[in-house]
Amino acid sequence: MTIQMGLPFPQDAAQAGMQESRALAAKHSRRNTFRTWDPPREDMSRVPREWQIEPGLTQPVPDDLAPFVEWFHNQPEARERFRWALRDSLDELLDGRRTGRWAYQHLTKTEKTYLGTAVEVNLTKEFDIDNGADLDWSIAGLDIDCKFSKDLGGWEIPMEMYLCAAHGDRGGHANHVAVLTWMNDDTSEWAAGIVRITDERLRWKQTRDASGELVRAYNRDNKRKIDHSTKSDVYWLWGGLQKDLPTNLLLHLEPETRKRILGASRPGRASSGQQRVNQLFLEVPDRLIGRQTVLTVAQQDDSPKRARDARIHLRQRGIVVLGHQGSHPHIARALELPVPIKGEWISTRLVPVSSDDARPKFSLDGQFWARVREDELHLEPVPAPDLPDKREIDGQNRSGVDVTS
Repeated sequence: MTIQMGLPFPQDAAQAGMQESRALAAKHSRRNTFRTWDPPREDMSRVPREWQIEPGLTQPVPDDLAPFVEWFHNQPEARERFRWALRDSLDELLDGRRTGRWAYQHLTKTEKTYLGTAVEVNLTKEFDIDNGADLDWSIAGLDIDCKFSKDLGGWEIPMEMYLCAAHGDRGGHANHVAVLTWMNDDTSEWAAGIVRITDERLRWKQTRDASGELVRAYNRDNKRKIDHSTKSDVYWLWGGLQKDLPTNLLLHLEPETRKRILGASRPGRASSGQQRVNQLFLEVPDRLIGRQTVLTVAQQDDSPKRARDARIHLRQRGIVVLGHQGSHPHIARALELPVPIKGEWISTRLVPVSSDDARPKFSLDGQFWARVREDELHLEPVPAPDLPDKREIDGQNRSGVDVTS
């Protein structure tokens, strides 16, 4: 029998299993510790005067860009899908469940450079875009590339995207088209434009010697930014500036409100994920709250359960937390609230009302309920009803809910 020399074999096989267990690492892990972040001190995005664009633009479509413009316009709900792909790309990098971050400015320098890649990857998946022959994308059978910049006008173009005799073998095989993407989470703005890249449309600079000769303005990676004058050659999808990047709720809350949510705790005790989520629904009623916000506030593996359990904790305060299942969407409509879809919740405080109360209402087991008015907020809360959660309803039936009022 040959004995192979190496690491000593542990005497207890069970001990070996424990040594390989994630539990040992978790005992000392800092990755899942609750963290708080200071509000950003600088803006996410710069918008140079030369690159300011307006909403509601009407532009003729250049013939050479028409196949790409038509392709985007023919995609079902393209604009909605595009803006959510931008939102999700930033949220993936923020990774609020593990890091507690809620602003672009909290990212490291390395992570910020990856945002453009995340945008391209998510748009590729969202629209099922094929690979190009020379570039990353093929749309309508033609090569096209996706470029992202957090600064409007800051897109950097590599040599392979355009024709230039000075580049030799490093140059492109054609003047290719680029999709220019931009978003500013601070202002909830975004834009997407299409332009054909040429040598003339990129930045040039004057030499510092007496000749003052114009030369190409490369950066360290031999990329060049698009010249300010090129703005007039960009065709902006969906009419130019868009002002509805899906809202980053935590970023846009009042600082004191956000502080109360993230610091919610019992006297003398550190806050728990459940307490923070409870406070979130207390502080932000009548607004849709998405999964990303709940993950960031709770910072736990089972964060969505904290949202469901908030219903139990807040009932005594007259507050219901509506989700996407069972009677909840019907009740949201009856109360004229935004209707949650999967991964969304909305809270509201209820008061019992009479059947002839004029405000939107619903009834459960013979009692009518409506949203509290501002002049009723000072009243002692009445415990909210225990809403049917998983049972189907249609008007008034065995669930006892009547949403036809």
